[in-house]
Parts: sequence; C-alpha cells; structure tokens
Amino acid sequence: MFVQIRKWVVTEGNSDKVVERFSKKPDQGPSLVEQQPGFISRELLVKKVRRGAEEVVMIIRWESEEAWKNWEKSPEHIAGHKARLKEGKPEKPEFIIEMTHGNYTVIE
Repeated sequence: MFVQIRKWVVTEGNSDKVVERFSKKPDQGPSLVEQQPGFISRELLVKKVRRGAEEVVMIIRWESEEAWKNWEKSPEHIAGHKARLKEGKPEKPEFIIEMTHGNYTVIE
C-alpha cells in the first residue's frame, strides 16, 4: 500500500475552505480521484485549536505507488489543475501559511 499525506497550515478561521475544496460532495457521487484504479480511501482531518493557525491533514491511500503516479499524470488530474488556474484561483491562496506533503510505503 502507498499513502500520501498532505498538510495545510492556514490562518485562523480558514480550515473550512480547505475542507470544502477536498470534501466529498454527496450530491455528485464519487470524485474523479475516487474513481481511479488503485484508489483505496481518503480522509480529511482538522486539528482542534482554540485560536491561531489551524491545520488540515488529508490522507490518501492507494494500492501501489504506480496507481498514485497514474493518477498524478492522468488527463483528469492535469485538467483539474489547469481549470483552477483558468478560473483565477491561485495554487496557494493567501490564507495558506504552509503546505507540506509526504509519500509513504506501508510496511506493516
């Protein structure tokens, strides 16, 4: 199994914007990523804070690194990024303080 973990640190009160972008839309059925061969699951986590910067973590599980790479280079994935740029949406909105990601192979 292959796991990708993405973390966003955002300004106070803005974690919902990240969650909204990546959360499942019940009325739309499975997302494009969920329809990809080798996709297993996706989770969104929000760190509870009283005040200050907020954190959102997304964990995506794939059957293999190859399945993930196929998604990354798929026309659907590339088109999604191009569409956001055409809409004038920046890759990194100003409310995002930091974005990090890591790719992991599950050993046990």
